[in-house]
Amino acid sequence: MTDTKTLSLSEIEDLAFRALVKAGTSEENARPLAIATAATEADGIASHGLAYIPIYCEHVQCGKVDGLAKPSLETPAASTIRVDAGTGFAHPAIDLGFEKLIPLARESGIAGLAIRNSYNCGVLGYHTSRLAQAGLVGLGFTNAPASIAPSGGSKPVVGTNPMSIAVPGDGGEPALLMDQSASTIAKSEVMKHAREGKSIPVGWALDPEGNPTTDPEVGLKGSMAPSGGYKGVGAALMTEIMAAALTGATLGIDASPFSGTAGGPPRTGQFFLAINPDLTAGEGFSASMSHLLDAIHAQDNARVPGEGRQKFRTRARLQGVPVNTATLKKIEAIVE
Repeated sequence: MTDTKTLSLSEIEDLAFRALVKAGTSEENARPLAIATAATEADGIASHGLAYIPIYCEHVQCGKVDGLAKPSLETPAASTIRVDAGTGFAHPAIDLGFEKLIPLARESGIAGLAIRNSYNCGVLGYHTSRLAQAGLVGLGFTNAPASIAPSGGSKPVVGTNPMSIAVPGDGGEPALLMDQSASTIAKSEVMKHAREGKSIPVGWALDPEGNPTTDPEVGLKGSMAPSGGYKGVGAALMTEIMAAALTGATLGIDASPFSGTAGGPPRTGQFFLAINPDLTAGEGFSASMSHLLDAIHAQDNARVPGEGRQKFRTRARLQGVPVNTATLKKIEAIVE
């Protein structure tokens, strides 16, 4: 059984912040990433929470990400925002863009934010949920280094490429939060199994020849299995267009890996659309969403995407989060 220590969300944020700053990240850039780390742990997604802090710190120190970067913003059109992350963390670039995106969408009905030259944005649903908390329907796309092969091929051309949609609800929480990658499972899970020396289920990854494998090391040398076969490849291609081609970011086939220290900054991208449902549908939107969600809740054991995270979040605020002690030791070694 894995040893854990329970930390409050504020303790998680503080620990992540201090480690990032100690590694060479500016306080302005470390804070939004630390806040996101605590929120990710609260949602029960430990694979993308504190476990990533040692990697982030290593990447600051080796130059894969510029911890001192200052993102820059421009508005080439009324409802179009562009942010250049300057090879820094995606989180401060997204924060800068959201400051403009949210009021623009509220006023005009729809606005778009294109981010380029950025680093891994962590859990995409964390960002779209913030748009939902602002009363907007938020759509998000982010590309990643290539790890999925095209249909009929065996060489990766697109990343796991997550996409997300968040819908505003009552009480400041999203009524629905869908956040899914184009692969059967997140690549970080395969990497986690490799670190722990555990086999992976059939259907998670493919070997370099395109055959199923249960060896995570072999899968990491091959490709991730797309969710739903060719449909997953299609979703990954759509996200690549939205997050890389439309933003001017680096395509996954040219981006350096998010893992390891080789290759320099990945320079990937994110794209967000924020929609004001009060202007597109008026009162009809709330009624339609209620009707849809009621139809799901009426069925035994049926779940709305995002409800599991919300339950974790509610419990975490009251009870804290159990954190792997081995992960804590790695981070504490950085802070000391």
